[in-house]
Amino acid sequence: MSTPASDHPEFPQQDDLIYLNHAAVAPWPERTRRAVQAFADANCQVGARDYPHWLKVEQRLRERLAWLIGNVATDEIALLKNTSEGLSVIAQGLPWQPGDQVVISDQEFPSNRIPWQALANQGVEVIEVGLGVDDPEQAVIDAITPSTRLVSLSAVQYGSGLQMNMTRIGQACRARDILFCVDAIQILGAQPFDTNEACADFVVADGHKWMLGPEGLALFYCRKEVQPRLTLRQHGWHMIANAGDYSQHEWQVADNAKRFECGSPNMLGIHALEASLSLLQDIGMAEVERELQARVQYLIDGLQERGATLISAMAPERRAGIVTFRLPDESPSETFQRLKKGGVVCAERGGGVRFSPHFYTAFSVIDRALALL
Repeated sequence: MSTPASDHPEFPQQDDLIYLNHAAVAPWPERTRRAVQAFADANCQVGARDYPHWLKVEQRLRERLAWLIGNVATDEIALLKNTSEGLSVIAQGLPWQPGDQVVISDQEFPSNRIPWQALANQGVEVIEVGLGVDDPEQAVIDAITPSTRLVSLSAVQYGSGLQMNMTRIGQACRARDILFCVDAIQILGAQPFDTNEACADFVVADGHKWMLGPEGLALFYCRKEVQPRLTLRQHGWHMIANAGDYSQHEWQVADNAKRFECGSPNMLGIHALEASLSLLQDIGMAEVERELQARVQYLIDGLQERGATLISAMAPERRAGIVTFRLPDESPSETFQRLKKGGVVCAERGGGVRFSPHFYTAFSVIDRALALL
């Protein structure tokens, strides 16, 4: 199904706003606003009387997340606060030895760099691989040594928008018995992603970008076979088996990914993200990708007509929803400030200005942004 993006009922246009910043924080769909409003009204009127219904919404969210990353099992999905927490659970949970290595790229957002660098006091070395080469996947694979214990990469780099072939890297890791972690925050909700095809042991992503949800709630996927390998560093009532039995004194950790959920869930965020993902599921990720790529190509064409230098890759297989550019004879900071004054919501990233539309962005909105250049 496809709704004309120039008049999408879930995203009312505003004449004074040109929103091209989904790679940062996305606007909510109308259905998400309604879900949050209904949840707030219910809390005011009847409190937690309907908590059993809330649990059903939570389960639907797990099912939608499982669908979004390739129809994995829901017992491999936990709901954490953000990407940083998920990556920290991995970093602090694995048994490291002095001399172990973690391979990342030189373009990672701090969320996928700092948790690994923080292991230096345990003797762990972080190897940053340069991606500015003809074959970045091979560069990552070539950086793997007998001391490599984990490779952690963003599926799409936040600054340049470079999309990596995660399947190729994941297969190389699996063949060497090396753990593979995917920071999927810049791909989930923008393109289809298959966890099993990527041979990923971990997939982590906040919901507030392309998934169109709120901040404060993130997907944490951990492959069933890997879950027991992570030592738990935080404990609480919610992460044990039979969590509803509050009188038990002899307890065991849950035998699924809920073991990573320490305490009470973010029910407000759960209601919001479940509603947002219902929109993506109604449309279908193949259609979302098709519509988004049409807008990315439209942006690329328009920027090239205006003499912009594209920092993002132009090959279709190398891009998701990010287009980063710079103008001749003007610094990215100057361009960004000029666009901001004109009502454009975008970002200064990766040595340029980053535009990030979504599947519903009206072409007329893109035209207005291009006209300001």
